[in-house]
Amino acid sequence: MAKKRGPKMMWVPPAAKAIQFKVALRYIRPSIWRRVVLPDNFTLGQLHDVIQITMGWYNCHMHAFRVPRRGFGPPLREFGSGLDTAENENMAFVGAVLVRKGQKLLYEYDFGDGWEHEIVVEKMLPIDPQTNYPVCLAGARACPPEDCGSFPGYMNILEALKAPKKTAEQKELLEWLEDGYDPERFDMDAVNRQLGGKRT
Repeated sequence: MAKKRGPKMMWVPPAAKAIQFKVALRYIRPSIWRRVVLPDNFTLGQLHDVIQITMGWYNCHMHAFRVPRRGFGPPLREFGSGLDTAENENMAFVGAVLVRKGQKLLYEYDFGDGWEHEIVVEKMLPIDPQTNYPVCLAGARACPPEDCGSFPGYMNILEALKAPKKTAEQKELLEWLEDGYDPERFDMDAVNRQLGGKRT
């Protein structure tokens, strides 16, 4: 009886450089953004995990990466269908996709709410042996609450938080919010502690 073969292990090259990029939610002002540095031998699947942590999402919806003429997503077995034309993000290295300063990559999270993140390469850096990658260098504001109803729902939440005299509908909306939600808060130290589990 033939032995069942296990999954093939992907060869991971040593990191040649570090990539600093800025990720920002599109169409929202004031901007919700993060500045991150990671090694170029991270896969796009690992980049997805880093974005989820740094932005503050809960990783409970589908996602995809897009550059001109190419798309990347999780393996089909993770979500069934809908990403059948995408390349496997776990087989694509960040350094092979983002190759120059100023290059952009689109990351969409939650196809229902449609949160689009623009990733822009800011710098190519030498690997610093004293740095534990990935690391978040800066950022501003909290991401919208999960399942809030895209931009209209998010704007309703902001209006409800600011309203001096709240309507019954606004009170109900705020009761739905996670305790302590502050749209202006970004805790970089907490983010970097969470990133510790993703470090090389």
